[in-house]
Amino acid sequence: MSQADGAPTSPEGSAPAWPEGSATGVGSLPGTDIAEAVRTVLGELPDLPYLPELPARGPGAEIIGRTAGLLVELPVELYAARWRTTARPGRDARRTADLWERDLDTLTDLTDGYAGTLKLQAAGPWTMAAAVELPVGGALLRDPGAVRDLTASLAEGLARHVAEVRRRVPGADLLLQLDEPGLPAVLAGRIATESGFGTLRAIEATVAEETLGTVIAAAGVPVVVHSCAPDVPVALLRSAGAVAVGLDLALLTDLDPLGEAIDAGMGLFAGAVPSTATRPDAVERLPGTAPTSSAAARAATRVRELWGKLGFPLADLPTRVVVTPACGLAGASPEAARALITATREAARRLLDEAYGA
Repeated sequence: MSQADGAPTSPEGSAPAWPEGSATGVGSLPGTDIAEAVRTVLGELPDLPYLPELPARGPGAEIIGRTAGLLVELPVELYAARWRTTARPGRDARRTADLWERDLDTLTDLTDGYAGTLKLQAAGPWTMAAAVELPVGGALLRDPGAVRDLTASLAEGLARHVAEVRRRVPGADLLLQLDEPGLPAVLAGRIATESGFGTLRAIEATVAEETLGTVIAAAGVPVVVHSCAPDVPVALLRSAGAVAVGLDLALLTDLDPLGEAIDAGMGLFAGAVPSTATRPDAVERLPGTAPTSSAAARAATRVRELWGKLGFPLADLPTRVVVTPACGLAGASPEAARALITATREAARRLLDEAYGA
């Protein structure tokens, strides 16, 4: 929303579902040690920690298989490197369940006495529908009845998951992130058929909104919808009930929908720290500064400049914006991932200091 359209006013409504001046991660981290990953997140992102994903552990640890492990009465199996629905749970389901139990036990142990906001992540219904296949082949997305079954199963599974984490970490205020990198392609009709020679029909925006809204409502906690893809349908996410949208700022081209959503009370999880560095010495530098400080300064500048273009007061930024990496960090080295997380936290603190001085 440009200043020519009139400067947006400060939104009214309930308090944000995260602490002022927060930074957090998107979800994935490198490595296979869940205890070390949870300790890192709790230590580096104390205002808004999250239960990390470790895809390097193999099938069932990446976002699709991990989310499939939460489905209720909709078992899946791995076939030809693709997840597909099956008649009964098997070895793949048991492996995923074991990973979840290990992660939740570790989280319980390391957050003993924790009081604050805690973020969970899972894939959203449209990304799951595009990624999980029917037993006869082809994505669930091609069958409206299968999508409805998936939506109901995911909604119930996420509600159970939230309840379980709440029982294990009773002092936490839970925040759920739904990852929907596939949603823009679903809306545009860009999901390939099984043969790869065609694409599946585009899903109408009203159907996409209703389906996503069903899952958001069932969670029973505030929901952020995150997507690393271009053309994120911000207005649709707001109408579906998301309290915030997570975006890679480098892919953001149309500011008006985002400005309107923020003006209506939505928050922004701003993907401002590039997540592509694989070594700590590859984290961007400015002359005379350490790599982490350089990345933090650049990230803070990206967020501040975007906020200014949207026309909002700098003083509102820390309560409305959470700084994040652009996407997951599974492809980084452990040292680089830690440096990027530190840069994310430092960028949020810079913005908080600037807002207080505004």
